[in-house]
Amino acid sequence: MEFTRLTIRVQPRASSDGVLGFLEDGTLRMRVTAPPVDGAANVAVCKVLSKALGVRRAAVRVTHGKTVRKKIVQITGMTEADVRERLAG
Repeated sequence: MEFTRLTIRVQPRASSDGVLGFLEDGTLRMRVTAPPVDGAANVAVCKVLSKALGVRRAAVRVTHGKTVRKKIVQITGMTEADVRERLAG
């Protein structure tokens, strides 16, 4: 099965949820309204990212960095080119 891993920089407790775009080093910037307590921000990251990509919520999961702002997220069923294309437009 095909999957892509993305490095994400998350701003928890933001005023709104959203994908802000890619930094020069390839890291995706995101913001979520959820606080970084009991995994709430991780759940919000997966929810916001799955909605932005148009995939099932179960296809997106945080694999590394569950307690820090810099995370690695795995997206099942998409290539890196697909992910970048959907998030750019």
